[in-house]
Formats: sequence, C-alpha cells, structure tokens
Amino acid sequence: MKSGKERKIYVALPVMDEMDYLPEFINNINNQKYKSFELYICVNQPDEWWSNPEKESICLNNKRALKLLKKITQFPVTVIDKSSKGMGWKGKKFGVGWARKTIMDKISIKADKNDIILTLDADTSFSENYLSSISDSFIAGEKVVALSVPYYHKLTEDETTNRNILHYEIYMRYFSLNLWRISNPYRFTALGSAIAVPVWVYKTIGGITPHKSGEDFYFLQKLRKYGKLKIWNNEKVFPAARFSDRVFFGTGPAMIKGKNGNWSSYPFYHFSLFDKIKITFDLFFDLYEKDIETPLSGFLRDQFNSENIWIPLRNNFKTRENFIKACEDKVDGLRILQFLKSSQKNILKSDEENLKEYLIKFNKNEEIEKLYLEEFSFSSSSIFQLNLIRDFLVMKESELQKEQLII
Repeated sequence: MKSGKERKIYVALPVMDEMDYLPEFINNINNQKYKSFELYICVNQPDEWWSNPEKESICLNNKRALKLLKKITQFPVTVIDKSSKGMGWKGKKFGVGWARKTIMDKISIKADKNDIILTLDADTSFSENYLSSISDSFIAGEKVVALSVPYYHKLTEDETTNRNILHYEIYMRYFSLNLWRISNPYRFTALGSAIAVPVWVYKTIGGITPHKSGEDFYFLQKLRKYGKLKIWNNEKVFPAARFSDRVFFGTGPAMIKGKNGNWSSYPFYHFSLFDKIKITFDLFFDLYEKDIETPLSGFLRDQFNSENIWIPLRNNFKTRENFIKACEDKVDGLRILQFLKSSQKNILKSDEENLKEYLIKFNKNEEIEKLYLEEFSFSSSSIFQLNLIRDFLVMKESELQKEQLII
C-alpha cells in the first residue's frame, strides 16, 4: 500500500457553463502544496444544444472552457470533451451525473487501487492545504470507505443571493443535525464538490450511478451501505452561492425557487418526525424476533407495497446483526426523506416555527438568546441574523463531526 505522501489524488471535475469560475479554480489547484495529483475534467452538454438558440451561450461558454483548459501546463490534466459539436451527450444519457461517472470511471481504469478520487465543482474554492488534508484523512488501517468533506457557502455582496443561500444552508444543517440527534446511519450531507473515495472502493461498489441530479446523495448512500464514512476533515470546501438551473435539484434550483418565494421542496421537518424515525430504527433489534408495529410501518407498507417487509429480511439474514444492517439498508436515506415529506403535510406550522422549536428544545438558553429568535423570519430578518443562525448550526454540526469522525 502506498503511504499518504505517495498516494495520488485524482480530481474529478464536471464542467458546464463555468467560465466565470474556472480561472480561480485552476489557480486554487495550481497553488496546492500537495503535488501528487492529476486533474480530470469533463466539459459537457447535450449535443442537440448546438441547434437550440436558447442554449447557445452555454455552448459558447463550454467552447471557451475547452480552449482555456488546453493551455494548462503547470500540472497534469486530462480533458474529456463532451461538448464540441458532434461530441456532446446524445439521448437520455446526459447531465452532471453522467459527467461524474465518465470522469470517475476513466480515472479508475488508470489509477492505483489505493489512489483517491476527489470530486469537486468549478464554483468551489479551497485552501492551498486542501489536497494535503484529503490525503491525511485516509489513515492506513482505518476502516473508512469514503470522506464527506465539511462545507460552508460563501456570501456575496448581493442581499437576495445571501438570503437565499443562507435559507438553503440552514435547511441543510437543520436536516443533518436532526439525523445526528437520533444517531441515524445516514447523517451525512451530500455535496458533489465534497466527496473523496479510494479507487478500490469505487471499483468494488460498481462506481457511481449516473442520476441527472442528486448523484452525490445516491453515491454517498451507496458508500454508507458498503462501509463507514469519515465525516470530518481539517479543511473545508467553500461552494459559491449561485442561482443555477444546470441540475434539477440541489443548491442552484433551490435558490431559484426560493427567490420566487417557493421553499415547499425544502421544508423544515418537525423534530418529532425524526423521533419517529429513531423509534423505528431502535426497534430493528426486536423485529429480528417478532413483528412489531413501528411509527413508520404504515408508510413502509405503502412504499414497498407489502404487508410485511421484515419477514423476507428475517429469512435472508440469520443473525441479529445482519438483520439490523439489512433493515438499515432497506429504510435508507431516501426512504427517510420520503417519510418526512409524506408526514410533514400533517404539521401545520411554518418553517420558522419548526426551526425555533428545535433550537429552543435541544440547545442551552444562553446560546439561543444570542440568536434573537423572537421575531425571526426567513423573508424579513437581517442577513446578519440569518448568518448568526447558520454559524450556530455550523458550530453544532462541527462539534459532532469532530467528536465522532466516522459513522
């Protein structure tokens, strides 16, 4: 096995309409103190966009990106052209998920099994020590199959942009912290710009599944089912706050919807719903021996169109430990989200009320007093107050990540 200093890091970067960010990204990569790396880039778009006047600006942006990337001589770079006329995506196979898969599959053919694939996005910045921190996070002998890197969205000089990115990040932190509170195995945050995985693991699990959006979530979920995730790193990534419709859901689309006053896709699920999830997961121990009605039983019967999902698991997994693992794999992060969405409609409270109830119930009074929650509103509170709440949640999440490190 290679030592940390010898291990090569392969940076996987999907690019579409990124000329506003690529120069800074290239500069950040070039300034890395850790020099054992290669950059793999897939400049991509559907080929049919060349005949669509509404997409002309993206096509030309990608053309300029290819020209810029060809000039890189400071470090090894491999460019996969999926954007020039006749070379773009055809049919239904397109999007950031296919771009990531194309890059990562290509890397996995060339790289040593102990090398690392690091996913990044062009609008994400990071310090000169970032690649060193990634190498250091994979400790020899430690049973970790991937790293989910902490993040922090950069604010801008525009109030509307800041209001929307803070709303979205507070939602993400709130969701994650509630999963932390109930010690759920899927308590990670999935960002395509913040995942690192050894090549041998990537090959073993069959690579990344090319969803058009959310491929990072499904990839981390797949990794978590296979083994343990490390969820702390000494260096963060700093994604840009950006209105973008390049993907179907995620940060960019959330901000666009939020700007128009629509946050219905990102509700603050009441903390009591997370408690129901915890009760259900705790009952997996007893479900090994007999059927028990759980808070999620009705939802699961509907979801799987089955009166009893536990009997087949008992038949296939003969030890309690394996049965519990099978239950956790069955009621995974996607099912948890689906349960929350289906149950939230019965919670007749605003996002602000749900957030305030959580903060007051699970934190010390002296901490909460500093957040000025009495008149809190996502639409009218100051950027200063929104950022106070964001930073408070960042602090709480970081404490948990550093305390446990591996989930």
